[in-house]
Amino acid sequence: MSYPHLFSPLKLAHWQLSNRVVMGSMHTNLEEADNGFTKLAQFYKERVNGGVGLIVTGGISPNKVGALAPKQALMATAEDADKHRQITESVHQAGGLICMQILHAGRYGFHSAIVAPSAIQAPINPFIPHELTSQEVDSQIDDYVNAAKLAQQAGYDGVEIMGSEGYLINQFLVKRTNQRKDKWGGDFNNRCRFALEIIKRIRVQVGEQFILIYRLSMLDLVEDGATFDEVIRLAKQVEALGVDLLNSGIGWHETRIPTIAAMVPRATFAQVSRQVKQHVNIPIITSNRINMPDTAEQVLANGCADLVSMARPFLADSEWVNKAKNHQTKLINTCIACNQACLDQVFEGKLASCLVNPRAAHETELNFEPTKQPKKIAVVGGGAAGMAFSIYAAQRGHQISLFEQQSELGGQLNFAKKIPGKSEFYEMLRYFKNSLALHNVKIFLDTCASSENLADFDEVVLATGVIPRAIALDGASYPKVVSYADILSEKVKPANSVAIIGAGGIGFDVAEYVSQFNTANVEPRAESDIAQFAQQWGIDLSLSSRAGLKRTSVDKSGQQANKTIYLLQRKSTKVGAGLAKTTGWIHKAELNQQGVKMLNEVEYQKVDEQGLHILIGKTPQILAVDQVIVCAGQESLLNLSDQIVHQPVHIIGGAYKAAQLDAKSAIKQAAILAASI
Repeated sequence: MSYPHLFSPLKLAHWQLSNRVVMGSMHTNLEEADNGFTKLAQFYKERVNGGVGLIVTGGISPNKVGALAPKQALMATAEDADKHRQITESVHQAGGLICMQILHAGRYGFHSAIVAPSAIQAPINPFIPHELTSQEVDSQIDDYVNAAKLAQQAGYDGVEIMGSEGYLINQFLVKRTNQRKDKWGGDFNNRCRFALEIIKRIRVQVGEQFILIYRLSMLDLVEDGATFDEVIRLAKQVEALGVDLLNSGIGWHETRIPTIAAMVPRATFAQVSRQVKQHVNIPIITSNRINMPDTAEQVLANGCADLVSMARPFLADSEWVNKAKNHQTKLINTCIACNQACLDQVFEGKLASCLVNPRAAHETELNFEPTKQPKKIAVVGGGAAGMAFSIYAAQRGHQISLFEQQSELGGQLNFAKKIPGKSEFYEMLRYFKNSLALHNVKIFLDTCASSENLADFDEVVLATGVIPRAIALDGASYPKVVSYADILSEKVKPANSVAIIGAGGIGFDVAEYVSQFNTANVEPRAESDIAQFAQQWGIDLSLSSRAGLKRTSVDKSGQQANKTIYLLQRKSTKVGAGLAKTTGWIHKAELNQQGVKMLNEVEYQKVDEQGLHILIGKTPQILAVDQVIVCAGQESLLNLSDQIVHQPVHIIGGAYKAAQLDAKSAIKQAAILAASI
């Protein structure tokens, strides 16, 4: 398929973009790592070589008080600018354009020196900010200007001024966080003064041929956020001050509404940028949950924006643009919006990467160079680890044969794709299967590997995965006791009254699956799902309600009255405490919407005709359920490992370690082995 809108050039005042694709801002923590700027230079260069028209860097603070964390990279001195030159030179040598994002965290900074328009603590931060004096406000503006001037000296083609997501500029704009009585607070004209002064003073200092992007919060999604009229008033004033591009920001970080997670239908918020676009004449960039060319093309064709911004999709595949342009969409390694290796790791202080592409942000370290000694390698197991290893090793020139005892590839991914909100796993499987074919991997389905049919190979990789762990429980042999694999393989249908033993990631997935069984659409979500999603989470996409909020709590209309579901765990911690930082709260909220009862400190006694007998504390209870689903972990499937004695054997994925099994670690392990074998 061709994408005429996506690949049409765009003329700015002094620049021309080769296509309508922007690589959006994305902090990787390389900015603070040893030799990090050298690594970032290669990271960005590969995305330019992959066809990206314009890059915006991760957020760089203009001063220490505006940093997100104590050691965050700054653009405050000439020495800071010197560090960035290798990035801009690398991008320009590859023929690309790059803008540096200036991000002042305000009350979102995770350190004791944070500042804000008012001393109001953020609900996601333990620190109370210092309220800026009027003189200090002017000083902060000076630091923004200084950062822009230094970015220009460092060779950047422009800057993006971060005015959304609840950061400092956004904090000045709304009464929720700005309760000042001076010229920087009060009515809207005063509250937007901070943003406008920053833009005006930067433009004076950098001249007309320096790109200015303003990241406008188009939908705050928090109480006492901006009205749509205020958003448009600010957009028009920003345009009048000479901004070249308006980028869309959706939601503050403290909002309790999903905006970028996998359960958000693709391009949900593009209609917001379309409404803003009707009121300004400068190009509009739209963002959030655009991960495939068909979606991007449709957004542009529908007049929702002039450009599309994608961040995580370029972690997943640096060649995204070239593949789309060269009619190789089926070979795009798609971002599945899981956040596991990118945002979750960044918030833990680790380097960002990507579940589907562990090489992301590790381009100087993890490479798949052609091998000087091609080998015949047998891979046993066609799950995430086996498929990933096969692709990477075949890419290096090894001859790979992949054995899978089931009738289809995928392993545990075939379970994941069935979970409501995880339909992007279909794309992951599509990429794997097409890439295996591209690299001439021989695939043997319905084949049980043995030492005999592996005898002719130089080396063997066991990626045989896991089996569900059985539970030692009186009555566990009752027909009503089943494993999560029985349910997700559709061997057994979920009952209407269910107790789920185990509240880890799989337990939550099974609860989601059971709660929406017979009602969920698990195929990749269409535009028709957007209205349902907005209704579920109380989002007003018509923008008639302040900040885009219809109500203060999520909608529970999806709850099915005829279902009773218990999600149980032995631990005393809150159910779901171990889930991922950026998405765990969403999963818990969704199960609450579905009426799932979550119980901790549960001791399992027995199963009988009455149901599941448990103790909570010392109090006995009987859960009168028709089905008990066991999600009590997995065990490595290693029955083949002792039979292979004549070749080197490598064990990866769940076969290597079943505890806390996830596709992220399985694929990373596979990639590291493939790079070295």
